[in-house]
Amino acid sequence: MHNRRTYVDLYCERLAPGLLGEPLNAASNIAFFVAAWLLARDARRLGAWRADSALLVALTVIVGIGSTVFHTVATTWAQWLDLVPILLFQLAFLWIYAARILNWSPIASGVLVAAFMAIALFARQFQEPFNGSITYAPALVAVFALGLHHRATHPREPPLLLAAAGVFTVSLFLRTIDAAACERFAHGTHFFWHLLNGVVLYLAARSLLGTAQRAH
Repeated sequence: MHNRRTYVDLYCERLAPGLLGEPLNAASNIAFFVAAWLLARDARRLGAWRADSALLVALTVIVGIGSTVFHTVATTWAQWLDLVPILLFQLAFLWIYAARILNWSPIASGVLVAAFMAIALFARQFQEPFNGSITYAPALVAVFALGLHHRATHPREPPLLLAAAGVFTVSLFLRTIDAAACERFAHGTHFFWHLLNGVVLYLAARSLLGTAQRAH
């Protein structure tokens, strides 16, 4: 492994320190900015541009910024800038879904968000043997569960949340095998995690826009 005192070396692609140490991992974050643009466009087109929609768009942009910074400077503080926005998006989405779709009270929605955060933080301690991917297992389970609920309660809408869960499954697999892929592919597979997760965030947030349009 490289010297972790100078920079954080977690992924196959980083072969040396410096801003260009992970070119594909950095450039692939464009997917989050594209997703944010598409969400904003769709929200305005559907008449669903409101505070919670804007929040998800903003968090998608921040996820892209945080991940880009981390995969360029690769420091410990930048790693937190990468991790925290992802968790914030998950918590915000859960809150919005519980409040808007499930019609839960603020207290019930808050309990759901707090419980998810506790589980997600607990999962962070299991960094092996799956390259830290267990951290995202709670999110995957939540998206699948909400996707099944949404399909059952909104059968006329496209199954966007289930599609998001499917894409997330593939992206999580590719994140998990990044280190193992080094022997065959020098850049690894982590950049696919970014590209596909841009799709995941778009599909998840877009599923809320259709509901908002019908509600209005």
